[in-house]
Amino acid sequence: MKRIFILILAITATSMTAQNQQQPKPSVDVTGEGFVHVVPDEVTISLRVEHSGKNAREVKQLNDQTVSEVLKYVKRSGVDEKHVQTEYVRLSKNYDYNTKTYNYVANQSMTVKLVDLGKYESLMNGLLDTGINRIDGISFSSSNMATLESEARKKAITNAKLKATEYAGVLDQSIGKAIHISEFQMVNTPGPVFRSSMAMDSEGGQQTLAPGEMKVSARVNVSFELL
Repeated sequence: MKRIFILILAITATSMTAQNQQQPKPSVDVTGEGFVHVVPDEVTISLRVEHSGKNAREVKQLNDQTVSEVLKYVKRSGVDEKHVQTEYVRLSKNYDYNTKTYNYVANQSMTVKLVDLGKYESLMNGLLDTGINRIDGISFSSSNMATLESEARKKAITNAKLKATEYAGVLDQSIGKAIHISEFQMVNTPGPVFRSSMAMDSEGGQQTLAPGEMKVSARVNVSFELL
């Protein structure tokens, strides 16, 4: 009888332990969002040099000469070398069905990051003089991005805690410690801007750049204990 009693106790204890492990703690799960707005103080210009012709070597040499002038000018303008980057170099052979001939197109894309927006007009005009024939766009950024992202994350957590507290309060309950936190990918959204144009004022007498305002966003999922 003792063995049977001990066995029953062991089974009962095991069953209760399993039930306790299977029952999750009551929690409230919310999504928190945080936003920080800032005026950008940096701009990255995406530009391209492109030439076409019948001879591959000549086309490539023409393109290389222009790219060399671009790099020399950018360096003279005081742009740090680490802020100038080649994105790609291409040489393609195309067939013209109308003339039944082949032609070659050489192009090179690069980005130039300018940390002083006040120099934007003069830099763009100088780049046009070097022979670039395409501007693919610009993008704004902030030199203080790490601090802004940290502030946005803190605001997101605060927002999540506020939501959870409100939900629990309606039920005459409260929240405890956070038991799970997950973060969505951060998004930095620039405000409306005037896109740069090849037809800009060559004398630099008018403004062609509007930095607008950037919104740095953070979004998190947080689970709080429900007390």
